[in-house]
Amino acid sequence: MTSTTFFPGRYIQGKGAMGRMHQEMARLGKRVFIIAGNTALKKILPPYLPEMEKQLKVKVARFGGECCEPEIDALMSQVEDFGADLVVGLGGGKVIDTAKIISDKLAVSNMIIPTLASSDAPCSAIAVLYTSDGKFQRGVKIKNNPQVVLVDTEVIAHAPVRLLVAGMGDALATWFEAESSRQTGAANFTLTGDSGSMTAYALARLCYDTLIKYGLAAKISCETQAVTPALEKVVEANILLSGIGFESGGLATAHSIHDGMTILADLHDLYHGEKVAFGTLTSLFLTDKEMPLIDEVYAFCESVGLPTTFYELGIANISDEQLRKIAEASCNKYKPIHNEPFKVLPEGVVDAMKAADKWGSRRKGM
Repeated sequence: MTSTTFFPGRYIQGKGAMGRMHQEMARLGKRVFIIAGNTALKKILPPYLPEMEKQLKVKVARFGGECCEPEIDALMSQVEDFGADLVVGLGGGKVIDTAKIISDKLAVSNMIIPTLASSDAPCSAIAVLYTSDGKFQRGVKIKNNPQVVLVDTEVIAHAPVRLLVAGMGDALATWFEAESSRQTGAANFTLTGDSGSMTAYALARLCYDTLIKYGLAAKISCETQAVTPALEKVVEANILLSGIGFESGGLATAHSIHDGMTILADLHDLYHGEKVAFGTLTSLFLTDKEMPLIDEVYAFCESVGLPTTFYELGIANISDEQLRKIAEASCNKYKPIHNEPFKVLPEGVVDAMKAADKWGSRRKGM
């Protein structure tokens, strides 16, 4: 059996890492086109531009707010007119995905500088395309992972705490989904159709262990805008370990339930990782995990503030019919929930979601 493992070309993380930005850019190109989100454009990038412009030809464009075809076409035209040989995505997930898609279409180098640790997207060769009004359109597979991912943990420490916690929720699923994929020999989340590697499965487990051990300390650090060893570890888990774990190890129940939950308008205000976290809790009951492990995961979620009940998700009065719709969407034949080592049916997902909510409510005395 052949396995394939995907990595970014170079991953750099640390306090003040933005100071190395121009050096990394110079390795990849001479004409640099930076796509930046509003906060990055106004507050994060300006101090570094003078040094950058001493060595490189630089053009900066403001991201319009949506990773959609009109935005991509407009920016791509600017990139071509400038003659860029390096496209940089500086900002949140949609900025990053836009930069990845453009660099892929134009076959130029790509550098990613996330300003949040809210998901595992920065390292992957995957992007999500939306319509102009923000509705999910489709996933896009990129031919290559980013050549450089640069993460300044001082920038992350000044971002909203809820986003760091959402990133933990996304990363929490990594080991459970990779382990299910390993047990069944399912193909990993790539175009190759190969299985995951020993390395991917080991990093997925390290991701989980890091969250359990350092998650709360990292949240406390972010609340005080302090860069501590715990914050460094959790940022690496959220972005690098989870990124390699999901892309090279595989997905299963948690992300499928996230996708199913997107059909409810009441859940649209939740972040990706918050929904994935509840998908993970559901998966614990669906896959018949032992209670000590279930309690360990619930205790972690409670400590950092991830939702463990329907009430905390904002759907306290959800009906059986709505749960059934979520379950049916989660069990679409194309969803990775079928990477579990048994046949998954919608009624089983409904029961597991109810059990997950009940246990969360019971632990909280609700």
